[in-house]
Amino acid sequence: MADGSAGPAASRTPRRKGWVRSVYDWVLGWADSPFGVAALFVLAVVEASVFFVPPDVLLIALCVGRPRRSLYFAGICTVGSVLGGIGGYLIGYQLYDLIGRSIIEFYNATEAFQRVGDLYRANLVLALGTAGFTPIPYKVFTIAAGAFAVPFLPFVVISAASRAARFFLVAGLIRVWGPQIRDFIDRYFNLLSVVFVVALILGFLLLRYVH
Repeated sequence: MADGSAGPAASRTPRRKGWVRSVYDWVLGWADSPFGVAALFVLAVVEASVFFVPPDVLLIALCVGRPRRSLYFAGICTVGSVLGGIGGYLIGYQLYDLIGRSIIEFYNATEAFQRVGDLYRANLVLALGTAGFTPIPYKVFTIAAGAFAVPFLPFVVISAASRAARFFLVAGLIRVWGPQIRDFIDRYFNLLSVVFVVALILGFLLLRYVH
């Protein structure tokens, strides 16, 4: 005769997802939508100035689903990110006290913001060139660029090159090796980023030594 009590397994209730995980899942859901490319563009724009989910999440999902269009997706992502970066620059340049400071504080990135300012003063090209590959959110670089009055045209050009390098690296790996490379990217992207940054720094040092 059943005693009506539920065992340990039955008594457990599913854990509710954290809101961050829910947002990530919502972003990933656009990969299966007819509006996936538009969503990628919008995500790349807003991530460069305010949003916290990196466009790589959706970029990888789209590239895995259609590897032959990987480079196209990377191009869309790059354009969106550069435009969003310009928005972040304008926030820092014109609206830092009104909006920019709140964004930086929301991400608990005040110290990183000051560090980025020091990087800009030390070597603008190197700071922007590595911006797409550091753990510091890209929006911190874009807002700081405006707040610290980084020259606008060099900011746009170098940012475009840096973001393109990041996105086309991911898309190119998937385009060449197919969906099976996804686990490798998830596991080793940070390592690849470090290698890229080190190579870039060595390149700058070499140029400085030669000249």
